[in-house]
Amino acid sequence: MALAFDEYGRPFIILREQESKSRLRGLDAQKANISAGTAVARILRTSLGPKGMDKMLQSPDGDITITNDGATILEQMDVDNQIGKLMVELSRSQDYEIGDGTTGVVVMAGALLEQAERLLERGIHPIRVAEGYEIASKIAVDHLQQISHKFEFNATNIEPLVQTCMTTLSSKIVNRCKRSLAEIAVKAVMAVADLERKDVNLDLIKIEGKVGGKLEDTELIYGILVDKDMSHPQMPKHIEDAKIAILTCPFEPPKPKTKHKVDIDTVEKFQTLREQERKYFDDMVQQCKDVGATLVICQWGFDDEANHLLMHRNLPAVRWVGGVELELIAIATGGRIVPRFQELTAEKLGKAGLVREKSFGTTKDRMLYIEHCANSRAVTIFIRGGNKMMIEETKRSIHDALCVARNLIRNNSIVYGGGAPEISCSIAVEAAADKYPGVEQYAVRAFADALDSVPMALAENSGLQPIETLSAVKSQQIKEKNACCGIDCNDAGTNDMREQNVFETLIGKQQQLLLATQVVKMILKIDDVISPSEY
Repeated sequence: MALAFDEYGRPFIILREQESKSRLRGLDAQKANISAGTAVARILRTSLGPKGMDKMLQSPDGDITITNDGATILEQMDVDNQIGKLMVELSRSQDYEIGDGTTGVVVMAGALLEQAERLLERGIHPIRVAEGYEIASKIAVDHLQQISHKFEFNATNIEPLVQTCMTTLSSKIVNRCKRSLAEIAVKAVMAVADLERKDVNLDLIKIEGKVGGKLEDTELIYGILVDKDMSHPQMPKHIEDAKIAILTCPFEPPKPKTKHKVDIDTVEKFQTLREQERKYFDDMVQQCKDVGATLVICQWGFDDEANHLLMHRNLPAVRWVGGVELELIAIATGGRIVPRFQELTAEKLGKAGLVREKSFGTTKDRMLYIEHCANSRAVTIFIRGGNKMMIEETKRSIHDALCVARNLIRNNSIVYGGGAPEISCSIAVEAAADKYPGVEQYAVRAFADALDSVPMALAENSGLQPIETLSAVKSQQIKEKNACCGIDCNDAGTNDMREQNVFETLIGKQQQLLLATQVVKMILKIDDVISPSEY
């Protein structure tokens, strides 16, 4: 740490406890930051594309996650370096905004950083590099807009949406039944979508998983699935045209808020107390029967006595149902959540065509299906699979597919996948570089080179010769002026992504470029790092 001297030549200290801090300045700081960012990107590079590898992560308490979803890998990796954390944030913001392309965005940012390092070594100022990148990203985003296609679909013709969701699922473990999962995801989104406002509320789609069965048994339920069973084993397991009372008050005698003590010194007094309690329960059950409820769903528990009474009065009931599930049940059945028995009226009941209890395999696990609801705007995707990790990964994959379908409903422009848009943008950016007279044109060219890293990684992960494959596809795009030529990862025998039906959403791709450029600009502008040194 350099000492500073006052006008009399006496040294003074600028930083407190400077001997216990380490400091990197200028080019060293930038290089250290760049190498941290590229190290994170290198981890994700191998999990890009349909032939990408999966990562296995173990959490401190021994839970194992197997995934190739970029955002999940980085979340679980527990990155310590500050710049590494920026890459994690980058992936997370892509996940929140778009839901898909979380790996690609980090690979892109890593490539931009690698290119920037070369330019910095040549002595170009980092701000000029950042400006050049900004110019290039604008060109690339505009070019994506030009090569995009509108995708026409409606409530009856959902095939285009299914094709796009299949592209997303093809890079996951679940790719062997991507067709059925894509259809489930699209149908779920279409069920809750508001096509006039072009909006989808994904909270209305509940994803539930149960170990057992096989992946093909995954189903879409137009209704709600609750991981509970009837409170008494002898209650009916199949209720048609159910009128559901949704309660958040317990089936128990009221407990006074004040401290109290009841002295019982004779048998008669005890009998009266018990009689009072029984009457209280009786009134509760009677109130539910009077309004015409044929099923009670309660957020809290019941006393055994209440359970017994409900059973005798032929009023099936479910207890301990979570708050979120209650809300979804209320939305689906068109009922109201009732906080007190006194407020229960016939119009507050929800209606469902069928409520049934289903048991799975040889285990005692039972689940409650609430189907054919009055308002089918809440749906459940029920996932089956061989083990817990498979189900978790399928949930993440379906979440990606749901996000893609939602993005297409919001903005139905698509670009072709397989690295084709990156190659096309790279050609466009390269061509535009000569128009800039300053040092920026070096940075613009570097951006074009960085764009090539995504198709390069795709080719590498598919076991092809990366440089040969990339140059062949690039020359084909230039020759045929066809922006649909990409890397043939699946050995389908054609580079034309239209024939392979590989699509990606336009807003997803644009977001990737914009986010990656922003993060890289931020990293390049850091020229001084002061951190507490490790002892």
